[in-house]
Amino acid sequence: MNEPKQPKSAAWRQLQGAWPLLKRHSGLLIGWLVALAVSSGATLTFPVAIRYMIDNGFNATGGVGINTAFGFMMLVCIVLALATAVRFFFVSLLGERVVADLRQDLYSHLIGMDLSFHDRHRSGDLISRLTADAELLRSMVGSTMSIALRSTVTVLGSLILLFVTSPRLATMALIGIPLAVLPIVFGGRKLSAISRKSQDRIGDANALASETLSGVSTVQSNARENYERGRYGEAMESAVTTARKRIRTQSLVTAVAMMLIFGSITGVLWLGATDVVAGRMTAGTLGQFLMYAMIGGGSVGALAEVWNEVQKAGGGMSRISELLDTDNAIVNETGETLNPAQGNIRFEHVRFEYPNRPDAPAITDFTLHVQPGQRVALVGPSGAGKSTVLNLLLRFYDPSQGHITLDGIDIKDLKLSNLRENIALVPQSPTLFATSVLDNIRYGRLDASDEEVIEAARAANALEFIEKLPEGFKTELGERGARLSGGQQQRIAIARALLKNAPILLLDEATSALDAQSEHQVQAALETLMQGRTSLVIAHRLATVRQADRIIVMENGAIESEGTHESLLAEQGLYAELAKLQFID
Repeated sequence: MNEPKQPKSAAWRQLQGAWPLLKRHSGLLIGWLVALAVSSGATLTFPVAIRYMIDNGFNATGGVGINTAFGFMMLVCIVLALATAVRFFFVSLLGERVVADLRQDLYSHLIGMDLSFHDRHRSGDLISRLTADAELLRSMVGSTMSIALRSTVTVLGSLILLFVTSPRLATMALIGIPLAVLPIVFGGRKLSAISRKSQDRIGDANALASETLSGVSTVQSNARENYERGRYGEAMESAVTTARKRIRTQSLVTAVAMMLIFGSITGVLWLGATDVVAGRMTAGTLGQFLMYAMIGGGSVGALAEVWNEVQKAGGGMSRISELLDTDNAIVNETGETLNPAQGNIRFEHVRFEYPNRPDAPAITDFTLHVQPGQRVALVGPSGAGKSTVLNLLLRFYDPSQGHITLDGIDIKDLKLSNLRENIALVPQSPTLFATSVLDNIRYGRLDASDEEVIEAARAANALEFIEKLPEGFKTELGERGARLSGGQQQRIAIARALLKNAPILLLDEATSALDAQSEHQVQAALETLMQGRTSLVIAHRLATVRQADRIIVMENGAIESEGTHESLLAEQGLYAELAKLQFID
């Protein structure tokens, strides 16, 4: 994959995106700047105390000069220490707040993005940007930014005071500055591109780890632990190789810059020493000049390292900005609302291709009208497009052609959250969260009381096994509901849908993971739930399909036939063949 070329100053431009985050915490920002000004001022005052001590302290009678000189130095040290502590507090807290805000903004953006976006991006890579890339900004704001501004102030202050101290020596020292800046500028351009690649490799490794750890049972059942260890090792080695290039470039830039800076300082000090011997300068003045030269040189060296960190942070921020700048293809929070919907659903000549399979239509010229309160079953072989119909109704995706309406309104014109509030979905593989049973069921309706949650669990035939759990409804289910069996997970999802009590019900193989006894009990609950509600049911089980008002037989993304169970069996078509294989014992 070719990496985009980073334009000049790209890192700085990317980091400008952090400014709105900084402005949210203006109090911390101002406190940091004030403390920074005081600490920098104290640092620049220290060489004056050194000169005073050398020129006056040793010559004063009775040691008064020494006491005064060292007292002045101690006062400067105290001010410097206190200001540095205050600066550290403000800038560190500012870094924490900015990164927390950035992560919250990015998470809020990602959780609302359409499914086609998530189809294109691996969850592990998104998590890497949310964690590792955002962490680079914490370092930038909490440390690097402070060092950069402090070093800039001390460089400028030292340069001015060098000229005040000795214009002749300062002019000579100034010659070395452009030589030191050149490797920083040219090396920084290369670092920017390498830093972006380094973060990409880390993202690849995180994505691989997330994928395999979430499917660890598949890995272990196939005895592929060593294979996955090898793959992860290769991914990490690739990340280290890229990082090595960045570190090599960063080290070279720093070494060249420091060599030029301190080489220049050494040459200038030699000239100063000859001036002291010749009586053209006092020893204290040379000491003051030396201190300012060391402070300025050290600050330029720090700026060289800061520039390297800026490139890294810019690379991370560019990856985050890339996500934040991605528009959501499925959005409408200002449209019409239905409270509640009647459940009159129409698909009119709908065509749809999944973004990752644009040449293979999942739905072709699909037309279907579902009356309010009607129960419609969708059957057909795997890949016929049944689940796609539900995905389109939920507006996880938009059709490439045709229209879908609810109660006569195109669902694109409905407020998205309102559309989905009117629909309850029970998928074939339910998603449970690493929270309590109570919270997992209440996810269907957050304002439901404990009694309503318990009643929904009873209706879904889940109460018996929930009460046997170690802490009942307060039992933590673990990641993806790992503490429950497949059938138990399904009943929790059904209880969630029962609690939501939406006018439209979508069942995607909702009883597929249940044993015969549980299926009979849950089916009875679903029968009660579907009464008076518009229901679209994907099922292969005879009990569900036989009870449907209409059965839609799908093949290759289109409707092959429709009718009742008896009429379709009599036709001896695809439905009859499926019935022989799946329905009839």
